Amino acid sequence: MELVYPYDFRLTEKEKTNICYLSFPDSYSGGLGDSQFSFRLRQSGGQRNTHFGDDGEYNREAPLTLQRESAHYFGYVYFRQVKDSSMKRGYFQKSLVLVSRLPYVNLFQSLLQLIAPEYFDKLEPCLEAVCNEIDQWPPPVPGQTLNLPVMGIVIQVRIPSRVDKPGSSPLKQFNQENLLPAPLVLPSVQELDLFRCFQSVLIHIQMLWELMLLGEPIVVMAPSPTISSEMVLALTSCLTPLKYCCDYRPYFTIHDSEFKEYTTRTQAPPNIVVGVTNPFFIKTLQHWPHLLRIGELKMSGDLPKQVKVKKLTKLKTLDTKPGIYTSYKTFLHKDKTLIKRLLKGIQRKRPSEVQSALLRRHLLELTQSFIIPLEHYIASLMPLQRAITPWKNPPQIRPFRQEDFMKTLEHAGPQLTCVLKGDWLGLYRRFFKSPNFDGWYRQRHKEMTQKLEALHLEAICEANIVAWMKDKSEVEIVDLVLKLREKLIRARCHPLPVKEETLQRVGLYIETIIGSLPEDLQTVLHHH
Repeated sequence: MELVYPYDFRLTEKEKTNICYLSFPDSYSGGLGDSQFSFRLRQSGGQRNTHFGDDGEYNREAPLTLQRESAHYFGYVYFRQVKDSSMKRGYFQKSLVLVSRLPYVNLFQSLLQLIAPEYFDKLEPCLEAVCNEIDQWPPPVPGQTLNLPVMGIVIQVRIPSRVDKPGSSPLKQFNQENLLPAPLVLPSVQELDLFRCFQSVLIHIQMLWELMLLGEPIVVMAPSPTISSEMVLALTSCLTPLKYCCDYRPYFTIHDSEFKEYTTRTQAPPNIVVGVTNPFFIKTLQHWPHLLRIGELKMSGDLPKQVKVKKLTKLKTLDTKPGIYTSYKTFLHKDKTLIKRLLKGIQRKRPSEVQSALLRRHLLELTQSFIIPLEHYIASLMPLQRAITPWKNPPQIRPFRQEDFMKTLEHAGPQLTCVLKGDWLGLYRRFFKSPNFDGWYRQRHKEMTQKLEALHLEAICEANIVAWMKDKSEVEIVDLVLKLREKLIRARCHPLPVKEETLQRVGLYIETIIGSLPEDLQTVLHHH
């Protein structure tokens, strides 16, 4: 590793080693020139301060799929390999890597396309100048369009927000502001060209969506880190707006510090999608239940050759043909209308981004059809508002009972919004065992608990505190002061969906209550 910038950024030795191995193709690739790919790396060596101040505020407003990660780094790589007789190996090989906690693959890869060629030419001074410019960039605020100046160009991009309507196009929300020179407008910070990524597996999109939904272990075997990382990221984006809660590695090498953990046969494969290029993995990961082998991506005027589903026993260690090697049987039937629409698009030479939008819309509607019944059921577990009284702890959220949920499906199941037939009940039962259900349920439960807290604070604000205090002992009143203070601290530390004026009124209530007590107690409580 020649250089780390900023100089004060601390990486552990383990992280440095992993980054070095992940920044180069793992197996011989004869391709000369430049290529770009990405990886995801587990942080080692405890928590570190970020340069961004409050992660919490960003994560509360960003879509779940774009939150800043606390335990992983994303690496965005620009790799150059050109013939150079002055080098020992006869080649110049170098990578410029951008490391971030944000999954903004489009923004960071576009940035590298501008910086890397200049850096390889002019080296460190160029990087220092670029980093000084990036230091001046505003922090990413969900819902805002940012203008980011770098090397005489302005990159314009909108940061998605949690309140955006799923599936809406960010392009229409841009404000051009008559910038000169005209900005480089990115349609999205993170969306990939799904149609290009999935072109050889379009007829199996249903199966891949189910495997991702259920958090199944999948190996993506590709000819290059670029294809492997794009396919893994495309797969993890399949479930939007549901967050994919399992681990994923867009590109993984045999030198990785987690290699032993993933290849061990003493326990079941982990819930992870891993992208690899070294054929050696076919042998070491033979016991994994699903392997997707893809070839080079070639966009032709016709429907690209579709891979076949094959039995795992057909896996040949070195000469493995493209295909999905699995014994998985889908719960839902294939959607033939989607394939027909995409085919029509190919015949009419529709642009790839239009085909991608069709595909994204299909996957979004599929996920929403699956998740809406769960959302309706979990909302019914919330206590009624009238059950929330000011002077008692708020009632508990009722437990999630799988069988009760299953009973709701007959009248309010996915069939209301989705034409696909199949064993939806079986799919839900498998989903309940997956990390994605666990992640979804924890997130919803946390949001509902915060909503209850907020409703309770509002109920306290609307109550007549003086009337309540009339027949209460000092012990009860002091107890209320301490409880209200604790509530206020919690509301400030984990911002609740509650107005600032409500919190101020609770603060005034506390002062009013303390003011009604004897002076010695007032002194104690003011110091407390």
